[in-house]
Amino acid sequence: MAVTIINLVLTTVILALGIWAFVKRKSDVALYIGIGFGLFAISHALTLAGLAASLDAFIIVIRIIGYLLVIFALCRILMKK
Repeated sequence: MAVTIINLVLTTVILALGIWAFVKRKSDVALYIGIGFGLFAISHALTLAGLAASLDAFIIVIRIIGYLLVIFALCRILMKK
């Protein structure tokens, strides 16, 4: 439980930083990373709420989407000239 709480806090901080970086620097990459971690935060919140078992498939889908967003953002960084 402590690990899930720490994960929730840290992923929420990364979400906020991603949004802040987008607003200040217009960095779509930062926004994608922030949203990806925001999805991880949702999955941690659902786990803490005791809904992980009943929403198992949903949690898997949002985590996959979160990982894909972060991968996409990092590929955008790598492809910049």
